Order: sequence, then C-alpha cells, then structure tokens
Amino acid sequence: MDEKETIYDIINVLMVVLLLFAFLSGLVTIAAPCIWPILPIVLSATVTGGHRKPLGITLGVLLSFGLLTLFLSSILAVIPFDPNILRYIAVVVLVFFGLTLIIPVFSRIFEGWVSRFSAKFQTTSQSTGFWSGFFAGLALGIVWAPCAGPILATIAALAATQKISAELIWVTISYCLGIGIPLFVFATLGRYIFTKTRFFSKYTGLIQQIFGVIMLLTAILILSNYDKVIEANLLNYFPSYSQFLNTLEGNQVVTDQLNALKQQKSVQLSADTTGLFNANYPAPDFVGIDKWLNLPEGLPTPSIKGLKGKVILVDFWTYTCINCIRTLPHVVNWYDKYKDNGFVVIGIHTPEFAFEHDTNNVLNAIKQFNIHYPVGQDNEYATWNNYNNQYWPAEYLIDSNGNVRRTEFGEGQYDKMEMAIQQLLKDAGKKVVSSITQMPDTMPTGNISPETYLGSNRMQYYFPTGSLPNGTQTFTLDNNPPTNSYSLGGSWTINSEEAVAGSGAVLTYHFQASKVYIILRPFAEQNLGTIKILLDGKTIDASVAGADVHNGIVTIDADRLYNIVNLSKTEDHVLQLEFLTPGLKAYTFTFG
Repeated sequence: MDEKETIYDIINVLMVVLLLFAFLSGLVTIAAPCIWPILPIVLSATVTGGHRKPLGITLGVLLSFGLLTLFLSSILAVIPFDPNILRYIAVVVLVFFGLTLIIPVFSRIFEGWVSRFSAKFQTTSQSTGFWSGFFAGLALGIVWAPCAGPILATIAALAATQKISAELIWVTISYCLGIGIPLFVFATLGRYIFTKTRFFSKYTGLIQQIFGVIMLLTAILILSNYDKVIEANLLNYFPSYSQFLNTLEGNQVVTDQLNALKQQKSVQLSADTTGLFNANYPAPDFVGIDKWLNLPEGLPTPSIKGLKGKVILVDFWTYTCINCIRTLPHVVNWYDKYKDNGFVVIGIHTPEFAFEHDTNNVLNAIKQFNIHYPVGQDNEYATWNNYNNQYWPAEYLIDSNGNVRRTEFGEGQYDKMEMAIQQLLKDAGKKVVSSITQMPDTMPTGNISPETYLGSNRMQYYFPTGSLPNGTQTFTLDNNPPTNSYSLGGSWTINSEEAVAGSGAVLTYHFQASKVYIILRPFAEQNLGTIKILLDGKTIDASVAGADVHNGIVTIDADRLYNIVNLSKTEDHVLQLEFLTPGLKAYTFTFG
C-alpha cells in the first residue's frame, strides 16, 4: 500500500467518524427544547389512521427538512420567490388536518381522497395511513428548525452559499437518520397509547378534537411567527442542551472534518511553550480589495509576500460594529507602539450593511478612530472569504515568515495578543520593550441584552411575533414589552436590513445594560433628522444620556453608531425612541 492510498484510507475513516457524530447529533435531537413544540403535532397526526402513519409522518418530516435545508438557496437562485410561501403552505396543511380531526365530514372527504391516491401504489385499497401521515410530515418539516450545533450549522452555512458536495449530502442524510429513529419511535408509541390502550380508547373522539384544536393553534403560531419565539425562549430556559450539543460535536476530529467540508484550514496548535499561539498555517493574501485607504503615497499595495520579514496583524472590522469600536483603541495602540520595530497592521473593512460600502463613510471612521495604518475596503467580501473569516472583529497575527500564528475573534485577550506580538518580533530579531500596555478592557461582563437587528433578514426580538415581513404597516405600541424585546408604534416600513420610520413612528425596547447604542441613517445626505429619547416614560436625564443625546434629542447627521444611554452599571429599563423626522432608518441595537 503506497502513501497516497494510506492518506485516502485515513480521510475515509475520519469521514466515517463525522457521519457517526452527525447521526448521534440527530439522535439526541428528540431531547432538544426546539423539538418539543412539534411533538404534540406528531401525536395529533397519529390519533387516526392505520399502522403505517407514524412511518409516513417521519419520512415526510425528514424529506422536507432535508431537501429544503440543502437546496432551498439553490432553488431560490433559479426561481426567485418569497420563502415565506412555504410557511403559508404548511399553515394551510395543518389547518386542514386540524379540521379533519374536529369535523368528521372533513375526515371522510380526506380519507376518500387518500384511498384513491394510495390505490395507485398499493395492491389493496385499504388505507394504512401512510400518505396522510406523509403529507402532515411534509408540512412539519417545512417549519421545523432544530437546535443547531456545529454540524447542522455547517450544513446550513454551506447550503446557504450553494457549496453542496456529495460529502455534505451524506452528512445531512446521517443527521436526518438520527432524527428519524426517535421521531418514529415517539410517533409509534403515541399511536399505540391513544388507539390501543383501554383507558384512552374510550375517549378517542374527544382526544381527536383536542388534538385538532392543538393543530389549529400551532398553525396560528406559525402564521404569526410566534412559534420561533417559543422555541427561542425554551432554549434560553434550558441552556444545558446547547452546551451538551457543542461538547458532543466539538471534538477535534469532527472540527477538522467540518473545516474540510468548508474548505477551511484547520487551526493547528504550534509547538510553542508560551501558550500564546493557537495556529500555524500560511497566511492568505489580500484579494479583491476595492480601494486602499490611508496608504502613504509611494508605498506599494500591501501583500503578504511584500510584507515578508515583518510581523503583521490583520484586523477585520466595520465602523458601526460596537465590538470593533471597543477593540480599535488596542489595535491602534499596538501599531503606534511597535511600528518602528517591524510591526505592521492591515485593517480590512468588510461592511455589514449596504451604506458601509461608502468610501467617505469609511474615511470619516478612520479619522474618528485615529487609525494610522492602511485599510482595505473589502466590499465584495473577497479577502474575508479568502481568510474564511466569520466574525467582526477578527485578528490574524502573522509571523515574519508569513504564517498565521494567533487568531482572536471578538473582544478581549488584549494582553495575550500583545505578548504574542512581542514574542514574534523577538523571534524576528527585533528588540522590544516587554511591558504590556495598561488599557481598560471595556468589554461588558454579565448578562446584557443581545444585539438586535431591526431589518427582516435577521429580526429576532420583535414583540410579540419575533419577526415581520417586508412592507409598510401601522403598528400598535406596547409600552412595556418583555425583557430583551422591542415593540413598534405608528407607521414603519420594514426592509431586509433596516426599519424606516414613517408618520408617528415610535419604538420601545426593554433592555438590560449600562450602555445602549443604535445604528441610524438620515433620510438622505445633508438631511438631518431628530429622535426624542425617553427612559421609563420620561425624557432621558442628562446624567444618564449617551454622548449623542442633547436635551433628550439625538440629531441624525450621518450613517453611524449613536450612543443614546450611558448608565454607571447594568440596569433594567424601558427605552423609548420617538422618531420626529419621517424617513430615518434604524438598523441595529447593541449594548454594553
């Protein structure tokens, strides 16, 4: 056996391990909080019909869930349509099945239709319940989203970017098989309990009607998107499942195989004894940069090859990201401190929102944050993808030989990053001062409200439905929504990225934090807008108002992040924004 065959055998073994863990991950999904809301519907569908109905339900769920997970993005690329149509179809199917359980005449009509349909596939016309269960399962698979660990997250991410391979399909099949076994057992036991046991069999008609009502209520929840709110809350109440799932799927073999699926380089621990380095692979280059900003005249366009011999820090950021804003002072300080010792910082500005593509906005941010090093505008995500990056902020520390030696995603670990910079400079033969800069770490600690998007693409915390479709609506304000959620009042136009204020627009947010920020944009360039800020029903006091609030008013003069609340410690309050100027665009709340 030659070396090439040995490598292939190892790869095959590792792939089998990944398939096994995908199967195990699906298998434990029956215990997940996010599956609990659909279990009563599975039981509802088994109280009538033949012995093969549980199999039909199981196969229907797995088929629709698996196919939509893998191929929905590819289908939308060829045939553009609103994906919400699928949810509406599921609602109609569930309403119909609910009515068949409540109203006997509907049941007789449906069973007659199923008998004629199944006769084409069976030697006998006797109904086994398979097809009625299958159609119910198809509807459930459309609307069900299981709790995502690393394996399912990788499947979803690659499918969303249409990077579907044979290996990804096999991983999805393994995951679905794992889901199918406990789901089939649950449906079979449910059917047995409700149709065969003496106690329940006496009340079959009443049980059918109760489950019919459950189906109708579920359809209403799905139509209003409140099913997602329930699933999210259940997961918050039982966080141990997510921890268990990440532990199960987080071993190094699975991680390496998932990285291989994503064509991503695995992070390999280097042999250093300092504990400062967590990677060792050739650094990707800067590609597809739209413009280089802040580049001194006469200097060549930055490249990894051209900077060989220097220690490089690549910083991915965007100017409205509060996490990036809190990290930037540390990055700027490192550059100023070590630039004369062969240290280079390259900022890669990759926009999160459409308006962040604007060069003038980025130049203003460079000036605002006192950035002295070159910044590349990565508007098309070319360098971002070349690094397989997924975060704002993200730092890649590269040694003088052009290898990534340390990665840091998000805030914190500033002392270790500076020590790693010092060590790589020493390895390159440079003399550096060993003292670590004492700068405050402003990363918030404790429980604070989550980052909250107001556009439909990533909307999650709108009360009461969790999300909203695109379009203009008039809303009725809830003055005290639940903690970590917001309510709208007046006229609003919801778009994919932002919410646009109309006549009488007002927003309340029940937050837990010491600082509140919001990304806002004026109606048009040179057009100022104003928003009145209230805290717990009163105009915000100057002592707790953010830096951008004056006499209770925020003036929107540019596309940027605005600080509107500045408390001394984390507290629980209801914030209200009264949009005095129609046309203002609101994007995201962030908290500190």
